[in-house]
Amino acid sequence: MLHIVNGDSVAKKLRQGLVPDDILVWREVYPHGPVFEEPAAVDHRKKRARYLERTLGIPRSEYIMISETQDKTLAGYSQYKEVVLWFEHDLFDQAMLCYLLHWFSKQFLSQTKLSLLSIGEFPGIEPFRGLGQLTPEQLQSLSGTWKSVSPEAMELGSALWQAYSSSEPDKLQKLLSEDTSALPFAQEAFKAHLSRFPSVRNGLGCVEQMTLELVETGINSPGELFGHVSGRLHILGIGDLQYWHILKKLSQGPYPLLSIRGMDGFPAYDAPTASFVHGEIALTAFGRSVLAEEADRAAKQGIDEWYGGVHVQGKQPRWRWDTVRQTLYETAEA
Repeated sequence: MLHIVNGDSVAKKLRQGLVPDDILVWREVYPHGPVFEEPAAVDHRKKRARYLERTLGIPRSEYIMISETQDKTLAGYSQYKEVVLWFEHDLFDQAMLCYLLHWFSKQFLSQTKLSLLSIGEFPGIEPFRGLGQLTPEQLQSLSGTWKSVSPEAMELGSALWQAYSSSEPDKLQKLLSEDTSALPFAQEAFKAHLSRFPSVRNGLGCVEQMTLELVETGINSPGELFGHVSGRLHILGIGDLQYWHILKKLSQGPYPLLSIRGMDGFPAYDAPTASFVHGEIALTAFGRSVLAEEADRAAKQGIDEWYGGVHVQGKQPRWRWDTVRQTLYETAEA
């Protein structure tokens, strides 16, 4: 059997004799940077590698090497009697799951069985954030509980990936209005993705909005902020490097929303910053006006971010999230 998991912590525990099989850790951060329907295409991979190097510090050559290696392992699926996908309920995992379902939908599985273990809770674990919280014994209790991937789940996963990687996010929104019960955690995860787009009220996505609200309450250290934001928005499965990128963007530019004192830079991949934990964060005057919905971050500061396959740019972003109606719409001004 081949087990495909989302992180090294889960893989390490499974390797402690829990599953006598091969394990592939799928290393990707699909909620960050440009995403393409066929990410293995050379031009697509290079573009994504450049972006991840620039924003997260992941060396371009290392990203490409890891991607090619895991693709090679995936391509050898036919040597296994069964492939089991272990993925959680948050956006980080659901995006991975949907990509893999999209990939497998194009393969001839023949004698290989494709199975899925996907949970959003576990007895005694509150709040449940993911499989990494579980002990080896708890993980072992899940062994064999996976179910065969149904044709409906395969089709839905592929459709969700195509919509997520599309430059037209209304395709995803339309898909989410239909029956998504074949993948029970996809609805909430991908709707949370849409809430990351700049809002109609002040140009902030849900992560930026939560950050400013927490700073206003007095939470002013980077570590504390990340803990609170990642906890309250656990449905996103946001990682620390992703969050530092967002925090950096909020504190830079001609119209910063946050000021940060007492630190000499932001951590990056394999490059921790010793003074970072001692930084002190405060709202700027502009940050307070945006939080009060008296100013618009996007209109004043401009935006240059990727949300799945959508590149949102400029001071009049084409797509905005309506926090009241919980819907994404195309602006007339763009």
